[in-house]
Amino acid sequence: MNSELRLDPLTGRWVVIAYERSARPSSFLDRDKNIQKDSINGCPFCPGHEEDTPPALVTYSEQGHWLLRVVPNKYPAFTGNEPMVAITKGPVFTTAPASGIHEVIILSPDHNLDWSELSDEQVKLIMRGMRDRIAAHRDSQVIRYSQALVNSGREAGASLEHPHGQLLATSFVPREITDELAGFSRFLGGCLLCATLEAEEAIADRTVMTDADTVTVSPFWASQPYEMLIIPKNHGEHLHRASFSELDSIAVSIKRVLGALRSQLGDIAYNLVFHSSPYRDHGRFHWHVHILPKLTTRAGFELGTGVMINIISPEKAAAELRRSLEHQA
Repeated sequence: MNSELRLDPLTGRWVVIAYERSARPSSFLDRDKNIQKDSINGCPFCPGHEEDTPPALVTYSEQGHWLLRVVPNKYPAFTGNEPMVAITKGPVFTTAPASGIHEVIILSPDHNLDWSELSDEQVKLIMRGMRDRIAAHRDSQVIRYSQALVNSGREAGASLEHPHGQLLATSFVPREITDELAGFSRFLGGCLLCATLEAEEAIADRTVMTDADTVTVSPFWASQPYEMLIIPKNHGEHLHRASFSELDSIAVSIKRVLGALRSQLGDIAYNLVFHSSPYRDHGRFHWHVHILPKLTTRAGFELGTGVMINIISPEKAAAELRRSLEHQA
C-alpha cells in the first residue's frame, strides 16, 4: 500500500502514514534497560526521603501514610512572577522573563510501579491532585497556561525512575496550544473534538476503548506509532473544571491503554500530555490527553520539515490495542 498524507486538524500539520516502512529491520527503539538504575535507598521521591525534596505544597494521605505528594521542582524551568514583557535587544534579539511555576507530582510512594500498574484508586487520586494544582495556578495574575505531563522512561525525558509527573505554569501560551486553538477556530462544524468523537465512535476502526465518560482513539492523523488521544465525551474547555466522574474515567482509561501498550510492545517509554484551554480563554477548546509512545526517533526529514512519518497506521494500532484489552478483561 502506498504512503498517505493525512492532515492533523488540531495543529494544521501534515502527517505521513508510511505503511511499508514498518517492515524495515529494527523499526522500533528498544528501551535501554541500563539507563534507569536509581537506587530505592537513594531516591528522593521514596517514603522516608521527604526532606530530600522541597517542602510539599500538598500531600494526600491515608492512615498516616502519604499516597501522593506535590513538591516544587528543585531545578525549575520557570520561576518568579514578573509580567510577560518582551524586551528587544537588537534586530533579531528578543527576550522576556521566564516567569511561572514548576512543580513535581510524585504519583505514588511505590518506586517501581508504572501508571498502568497502579490501583484504580491511586490513578483517580493522581487526576484529582492534578486538577487541584491546576486550579490553584489560575489565581495568579501572571500565569496564562498550566501544562500537566508525565514522562516515563529516560527516552521520554524522565530524569528519575520513580513514577512522577510535572506541572509547568507559564506566563505565555505555548505554540502547541495556540496551534490547537487555531484548529478549533478553523473548524466550522461546531467543536472539532466533539465531531471527532462522534465520527470515530460511528466508524470504530480507530477506537481503542470507550466508557460512559471518555473515548480513546488512535487518531486518524496520528503522527507516531500507537499514538492515542483520550477525549472526554462532555464538552469542556478546562481540565480543572472537569467532573470527578470524567477525571476518574480519564485516569482508568490511561491505565488500561498503557497496560495494552505494555502487553503489545513491552516496557516502552512514553509521554502523557494533558491539554487544557488557557485560563482566560473561552472559545471552542475541548480538553484532552495525548499518549505518545517513544518508539521511533525524529530523523533528518522530520527535523528539517516538521512533517512526521508514522510507520504504523492508526487503524492497525487500534486493532492491536483492542485485542490486548480483550485479553486483559
